[in-house]
Amino acid sequence: MRQDPRHTEKFLKGLTTLTGLPYKKVRQYVKQNNPFNILEHPRIMEPNEKQLEKIGLLNEFIASYNVLKIYESNEKITFNSATVAGQYFLALLGGMKDKERFMVAFLDNGNNIIETKTMSEGSVGQTAVYPREILKYALACDCKSMILAHNHPGGSNNFSPEDRALTQRIVDIFHPLEIKVLDHIIVYGTSYSSMAERGIIPYQCKSTANYEVIALSAMLVEEKRNRFQYTR
Repeated sequence: MRQDPRHTEKFLKGLTTLTGLPYKKVRQYVKQNNPFNILEHPRIMEPNEKQLEKIGLLNEFIASYNVLKIYESNEKITFNSATVAGQYFLALLGGMKDKERFMVAFLDNGNNIIETKTMSEGSVGQTAVYPREILKYALACDCKSMILAHNHPGGSNNFSPEDRALTQRIVDIFHPLEIKVLDHIIVYGTSYSSMAERGIIPYQCKSTANYEVIALSAMLVEEKRNRFQYTR
């Protein structure tokens, strides 16, 4: 069996830490044998009862993990359209009428959700968005793209200048890192709007990355309508 020495070493150290098997004995065995034999045929290492019990528990954990992965792979939420993203965030934000909430869905290279996080929550009129926090979570989950979303408690379906400026700020941060901002969804009442669907999502940097806090204000509905109108 061809092995990568670095990964083999990590496997052996983890195995001995979790099971209590002597490292030297395990290391000697794998010089001539498959390291997976230790888990699949643990008695070859002549373990004591406590070590054997730990190996059994480790095997049960691995088996359970593999089963859950099979089920999980069939139940992933994939954002393959603005409609899917809009319906998803409508379910999360549609009932928020007393406060404004800003959320981010972090996605893998298949546009499957890795994690959805509430990044900030404020009053009816305003919430503060912290780009450094978004960056921290994006790097931690090794995402390849993201979708932004927030609600308009006032009920407007228009993207305000503040909404567009915030989106551009996020693109300025993540585009150089090759992490795409696929869409920005706003939820209002029982409906939603998509920047991508309207063709106004920015894809390129406009300026250098700015990590200062962003105040996302929700203007009055009529004021928004008067200041900014979009057509599909």
